[in-house]
Amino acid sequence: MSRLLVVGDVMWDVVVRPHATPAVGSDTPSSVVVTRGGAAANLAVALRAAVHFPTDVVYVGAAGADEFGQRFADDLERANVRAHLATAPERTGMLVSVVDGSGERTMLTDRGANASLSGAVVLPELTEDLRHLHLSGYSVLDPAHHDWCRRALSWAREHGATTSVDVCSWAPLVALGPAVFLDVVTGVDLLFANQREAETLSGLEVLEDVLAWFEQRFPEVVLTLGAHGAWASHEGRRVRSDGERVDVVDTTGAGDAATGTYLGWRLSGHDLAPSLQAAMSAAQRVVTGLGSRG
Repeated sequence: MSRLLVVGDVMWDVVVRPHATPAVGSDTPSSVVVTRGGAAANLAVALRAAVHFPTDVVYVGAAGADEFGQRFADDLERANVRAHLATAPERTGMLVSVVDGSGERTMLTDRGANASLSGAVVLPELTEDLRHLHLSGYSVLDPAHHDWCRRALSWAREHGATTSVDVCSWAPLVALGPAVFLDVVTGVDLLFANQREAETLSGLEVLEDVLAWFEQRFPEVVLTLGAHGAWASHEGRRVRSDGERVDVVDTTGAGDAATGTYLGWRLSGHDLAPSLQAAMSAAQRVVTGLGSRG
């Protein structure tokens, strides 16, 4: 039995969609959902559902010694994802996502115990049966994690496992510096980014130039364009998937759903076009509901 290892954050999301312009200093009627979030956790669930061969999907992260950490692990196990969570002295991470009328999010993040994730937790999970390693970009965006991120990616390459990283968020990328991020992920087989993240990382704005820039640096790239679909490129061969018109309620979790589905299809041997279409369909299902799983 092979293993697919996903390393990411452990978070609970409080998703808020105001029904009117927020009344500062007073009350605003809203829809509120509390759900298991976590950068790459929904990706792991989507990956588990999408792979077409016998394998274990293992999620590695750090949680607090509180009910939220245990609930996070239990939720993943119900989705047939094995949760290997280190217990940290800090509380489990929390995120408040404020969703506007277009479904776009503004996120207020307390990473909590996630800052405690270390090589002592991640590196022992790199075993000989590893087939693929995926790192959440939030791990790469934390300078304290760079040493074990490099070591994990290097170990995977040396032992014949493929690797992938999703960029995750443009504002921390600006704070870290695109050159630093690129230095850590050099040699990754597959990079995922949305348009804003891709423009930030490349320093370019014209889509054709952005795609070409990524193709020069990574064997395979998936670039999502929101309602305008996505591009996938493998060794210079490109395919495009146009976005379908759906009523967007909340974009929370759409990226993870797309990334996990695409990764599962590609690891199962499917070509670019059907893999990208499956990924876009998964994302479109998520955006029609409030919260990271619709």
